Amino acid sequence: MPPDARAIAGVDDSKRLSCAERVRLAAKIRVRALSVGVGAASVREIDRVNVYHATVLAMRRALARLSVAPDHVLVDGKPIRTLRVEHTAVVGGDARCYSIACASIVAKVTRDRLMERLATRYPDYRWEQNVGYATPDHLRGLEAHGVSPHHRRSFCRVSQLSLPLDDVEASVPPEALAQLLVELEAPIGDAPERGAAASREALAWPTDPPSPPEHA
Repeated sequence: MPPDARAIAGVDDSKRLSCAERVRLAAKIRVRALSVGVGAASVREIDRVNVYHATVLAMRRALARLSVAPDHVLVDGKPIRTLRVEHTAVVGGDARCYSIACASIVAKVTRDRLMERLATRYPDYRWEQNVGYATPDHLRGLEAHGVSPHHRRSFCRVSQLSLPLDDVEASVPPEALAQLLVELEAPIGDAPERGAAASREALAWPTDPPSPPEHA
């Protein structure tokens, strides 16, 4: 975010905001920010390297897509030795640091839009309502229909539902997921598409707990 710009009123930890508030603020953040970088990790990558390392991979991708190269990065949580960029870690940064809060809002809005898009292909899990969290209707969908290509096999509840006797199920490759994220970065509402938060992530999905969904 521009260091000399006035803070956007209402920006806070994305988890403390309603969906409508996040969408409204994300539009303002995109207008005000210097640059936005969106990165993601596929479910295949998460299962292969675990959530933590997949998060770092997504953060690197988000940073690489910034149009402005940052001299220093603020990250939510603890220092990340493998991030490969100078950074300051702020525990609870979503609630303590303005730029991290802006990034968390853009990340959450983009991620929720992705889940809503996937819900049209996989309506049995009600992702348009639970956006991937382990709600009763999501769990009922898992019990009735099994796992989709977007569920993490390494997550304990999913691994208990099925035995991975082979590895033939499809998964979205990183390049296809990246393209979908580009489409989801389209302006929200009437806001013109410009940048958003050049801090930890404008989307580094999945994010640190408790933000990531328990499924998908």
